[in-house]
Amino acid sequence: MNKSTFEEEINRTGNLVYTNVGDSMKPLIRQGKDLIVIEKVNGRLKKYDVPLYKRDSGQYVLHRILKVRENDYVICGDNRWQREYGITDRHIIGVLTAVIRDGKTLSADSIKYRLYVHLWCDFFPVRAFIVRAYNYLKRRFSK
Repeated sequence: MNKSTFEEEINRTGNLVYTNVGDSMKPLIRQGKDLIVIEKVNGRLKKYDVPLYKRDSGQYVLHRILKVRENDYVICGDNRWQREYGITDRHIIGVLTAVIRDGKTLSADSIKYRLYVHLWCDFFPVRAFIVRAYNYLKRRFSK
């Protein structure tokens, strides 16, 4: 069986359905449990979109756009507090359009999804504090 890259699959079929690896998009996406649907990008992305992009290092990443700037995006995972700068349209492979959890599809256009996004992202400083405190306590007490 031939393996194709994410880019090849999206160019061939227009979308990509797969299971995420990593916890950077928790609680929205659970590693190895939820399916995500990525579709080809049409035009410039918007704040709160979740692009699948490829860093210059070759690493694939799925994180949320917090700010759209003239030449790039400010991006951060839902379970992260450090923002990433310098991601441009040339890095972006596709954009998240749905999450399939326990057989139920949550569309990125749905009211439930948009409510989650605004509650989670509009309070970024609070979330960043909570994530940092949780990670600190986890490291401190896991030894």
